[in-house]
Amino acid sequence: ARDAAAAVGDARAEGRARVTLAQVHRNAGWFDKARVEAEHAISLEGAADDPWISSNAPNELGIIGICTSQYQVSESSLLQAIDAFRADGNHPGEASALCNLSRALVELGRTAEAIDLARQGIAVYDELGLTFRLANARYALGVVLARVGRSREALAQLTEALQVFVENRQRLWEGTTHFRIAQVHLADRRATQAAQHAEQALTTGCIGGDWMRANVLVLLGRCLDGLGQVDRARACWREALAIHERAGAAEVDEVRGLLSPLAAA
Repeated sequence: ARDAAAAVGDARAEGRARVTLAQVHRNAGWFDKARVEAEHAISLEGAADDPWISSNAPNELGIIGICTSQYQVSESSLLQAIDAFRADGNHPGEASALCNLSRALVELGRTAEAIDLARQGIAVYDELGLTFRLANARYALGVVLARVGRSREALAQLTEALQVFVENRQRLWEGTTHFRIAQVHLADRRATQAAQHAEQALTTGCIGGDWMRANVLVLLGRCLDGLGQVDRARACWREALAIHERAGAAEVDEVRGLLSPLAAA
């Protein structure tokens, strides 16, 4: 669709196709490819005249920035997206970008702002009666709260979100939320509960592509290692390493470190 639109000079169709392709690449963990597509979408002549492109492309760049730990770049892109969503009167889109921005700001140490933004997103979705999107916002708030060690509050938000995802058969979000809950439990040294949720994330079979699957495997390996199941842990890490190596992911060195003889000792 992207190439066909480009061939006939349809910038609007090409831009939308590039944003969609950026999302696909990002889910697969191909962040450089995703960034190129989103940036190209923004640069197309006439893209600024399409509210969908001018809002969703920077929103996607913001998410990519979070995934690649480029939080200041993410903040800039998401502020641009928020302005575009507001100009278009797209309140659900605005709330989504607010929640994404909350995740960037917590990594920049701006905890109060991050929590406030996530709660703004919750308020927007609640007012609009968008139950599924409200669960997305609760997920974002849960991630932010977990990041600053407020595990009880984080689990409450994530568990509430999980219930909605399960009821609505949103398998991708269900799996991703199990992963986040597992992270919280492991941080609080509840390895058994953490392993259960990590395994459940894998069982859903839909957690956002190979990159995310590898991240879950790394987490599950840490859980199993904490439970003394070293062989199973290393099997998880070997599978994760193979995935990351195929994708050329930045996480390769981290996983190699887990598998090194020194780490095993």
